[in-house]
Amino acid sequence: MSESEQARTGMGASSTQRPRGSDGGAQAKAPIEGASAKPKSSSAHNPAQNQAQPTALTWVGRASIGVFVLVAVAVVWVTNLFLTERYTILTRNRSEVRQALYSGNLLSELQRNAIVPILLSRDPALIGALNSNDYSQTSQWLISYVDEIGAAGILLLDTSGKVVASTGRERLGETHAADGYFIDALRTNDTIFKVSPRESGGYDFTYSRKIDINNTFAGVIVVEVDLAKFERSWLGISDAVIVTNSEGMIILSTEPQWRGKSEAEALKDAATPTAIERALQVTADWTALPAEAYLGGEAVMRLENRIPFRGWRMASFTTYASVREKVNTVLALEIMGFAILLAGVFYLSSRRALSQAGLFQRESAELRQLNIALQREVAERKKAEKSLQVAEQTLAQSSKLAALGEMSAAVSHELNQPLAAMKTYLAGARLLLQRKRPDEAVAAFQRIDDLIDRMGAITRQLKSYARKGGDSLQPVDLRECVNGALSMMEPQLKSRTVELVRTLPTEPVRVMGDRLRLEQVLVNLLRNALDASRAVENPRVEIMVTVGETATISVRDNGEGIANLDELFEPFYTTKAPGDGVGLGLAISSGIVNELGGRLTARDARTGTGAVFDVSLPLLKRDAEAAE
Repeated sequence: MSESEQARTGMGASSTQRPRGSDGGAQAKAPIEGASAKPKSSSAHNPAQNQAQPTALTWVGRASIGVFVLVAVAVVWVTNLFLTERYTILTRNRSEVRQALYSGNLLSELQRNAIVPILLSRDPALIGALNSNDYSQTSQWLISYVDEIGAAGILLLDTSGKVVASTGRERLGETHAADGYFIDALRTNDTIFKVSPRESGGYDFTYSRKIDINNTFAGVIVVEVDLAKFERSWLGISDAVIVTNSEGMIILSTEPQWRGKSEAEALKDAATPTAIERALQVTADWTALPAEAYLGGEAVMRLENRIPFRGWRMASFTTYASVREKVNTVLALEIMGFAILLAGVFYLSSRRALSQAGLFQRESAELRQLNIALQREVAERKKAEKSLQVAEQTLAQSSKLAALGEMSAAVSHELNQPLAAMKTYLAGARLLLQRKRPDEAVAAFQRIDDLIDRMGAITRQLKSYARKGGDSLQPVDLRECVNGALSMMEPQLKSRTVELVRTLPTEPVRVMGDRLRLEQVLVNLLRNALDASRAVENPRVEIMVTVGETATISVRDNGEGIANLDELFEPFYTTKAPGDGVGLGLAISSGIVNELGGRLTARDARTGTGAVFDVSLPLLKRDAEAAE
């Protein structure tokens, strides 16, 4: 049922029940007039008084009924205005939350696939196949890889643009030399994102990157992103959703015929009423706010937000049908209450007229049936709302579990450091026990127990993310974070001859954060500093905490310095030998600092060699610290 039909139904219900009350009032006044006429025969000596009494009672009864009807109409009207505005705002808020979830899922899918061409362009198996021109196993390897990342497809093109390996066997041998993603990939060393229209309708979304072998162009890797799955999921929940590019063209839509058009053209194509019909439609809609758009002749609520990806924008259209249904339910209950009250008044006033008992019994039966029908409808509405809430919670939890795979690599990287420290402490404890020094061995075991607690806290972060919610931020003293990180790194520091300089203020330096995660950042920076100064004759590592407009932790080493600042914080970028690291430490650290409202920067040392990493965090205000 459309919004206008529901609005007319709600108005019809109110208009059909009010005449029933007025008719009942007229019928209820008849016995009063009859009852007042009886004394006329027994007191015939005062006819003027007997004639004036029924006239006065009739006038009072009519005035009371008129006031009651006016009050009922006023209450229903005010309730309609208030509830319509309230439910309209609630519907808008729910649509905004749902739209934010849609845009977040879309951005997550794009970002997750953006890193795949970088990894594949450096894959030894693909490079070996391009060198030897042996692609017998390449397609099978790509098929196994595409299942892990969830992409629509992966293509490997040679220098001529011919498909030499593909996740779809039927595409082998195709030529894409004239396609934009192949041509653009040849012009740059970066990953290219391309939106290409299909002949059958819709768009293809691809990431492509050039593969160089010894600075020689060897081929192009193409990753096709599956965004059509979001259209299918939106279609089952929202009324209409569109995504436009920076030029305003619709590239994703729950309505297939809208793709490739602007929003104005898409809405214009839908059947719209004339100006007079639209004016009548607005009157029937009973919306609290002006209609933002018309879709198929029906007033809809239009919401728009920006997707932080190449100027894309998302717009959704939601009808006011749910608003009208909820308001009509409450109005029906109110009207029923007034009808029951009016029927009670009529019943009490007509108790002296036995001839009207049958009429009131029939009216009571009808009201009971109406009450049962309304209760059944209210129960169905509540059940539908509860099912919708469960579906939205399930969708939000599924989005978290989809991102859980990305967090697993980060957590495994963070667990490697406590495991390495535990191994060193175990070896030391074994030696201490062999030398019959149990007290020192117990201290080593205590440190191992602390490291196990730390690993448990890291896994709890992953577990809490997979459920719902996380730990709240608390005031943290940066000096304690530095001491905890150095305690964590004590085995690595003792195993090498390194000059460690620690400079800390005498007063506490407090910020709002998570001590465990801050210690993870510092351990990553200290470990990188130790690795960078491994080949230096006199290795030196400095860690210093300073206070200005922000709180800053600086980690300085006298190693080889930074070779590539642009890609330093990119995931999986590393200058270490294979097996020494996967290139996730700085990417994880940067993400943690950004979540805490700070910034992680890197620069070369001004004097001599080496690098400096600065962690800047906002200071905790004194009034907030006092409240804590």
